[in-house]
Amino acid sequence: MSGRIVHIASNTFREAVRDRVLYNLIAFALLLSGAAILVGEISIDIEKLVVINLGLTAVSLFGIVIAIFIGIGLVSKEIERRTLYTVLSRPVRRWEFIVGKFFGLAGTLLVNTFFMAIGVFAALLYVAHRFHMPDAWILVALYFIVLQFLIICALALLFSSFSSPLLSAVFAFSLFVIGSFAEDLRGFAGMAHGLSRWLATGAAYLVPNFSALNVISSVAHERPVAGPLILYNTAYALTYAAVALCGAVLIFEHRDLK
Repeated sequence: MSGRIVHIASNTFREAVRDRVLYNLIAFALLLSGAAILVGEISIDIEKLVVINLGLTAVSLFGIVIAIFIGIGLVSKEIERRTLYTVLSRPVRRWEFIVGKFFGLAGTLLVNTFFMAIGVFAALLYVAHRFHMPDAWILVALYFIVLQFLIICALALLFSSFSSPLLSAVFAFSLFVIGSFAEDLRGFAGMAHGLSRWLATGAAYLVPNFSALNVISSVAHERPVAGPLILYNTAYALTYAAVALCGAVLIFEHRDLK
């Protein structure tokens, strides 16, 4: 990785962590993890399950919001402030700018996930009083959540490279919602006929399959995650994010910034 990309990524990271909304979202995620404890206290024999489900769901949802909220403004803010012209006037290529922004946002989300995960494990320790071996699968669920963030980061940059922040947010969030039901969409495609089947099949494989990256319920019930699934999801998420990032680079390379 070139020094220019590292410099852009570090600046993006510093700008993101200074955003007050970012800290508010983290606080809400931690509060939701605490709420999971209260819900668990009134549930009979399912305290641990409730804490894991609500805690990991909070990490996922608030992380997605952070990724979209910050990602959609990474390009537009630079253009509005006219700082982008200063950056590109130096020996910095456009693709380096986009890739640097991606890594900066991904690093921000990784750090935020770490702190929110601490809140989940603290809530779990409070309820269960000690950790058990099956609790290690929570780390796999968190890893899958991070993979979701990488895809959303790339998609947010892709949309922000050619659209307004509002439309970029709508596009990114819509893909997240649709992708969360990708398996159901594929099932519908299998039952459809004619043109509807082709359209549904194309949409099912075009949108990111976030449902495959969601193992929160399985982990909450202490069911192990298969090794091949971990490898497949890793390859799938990295490939999808790379393709979306390449799309963002291609669009930004040919965009008229005058």
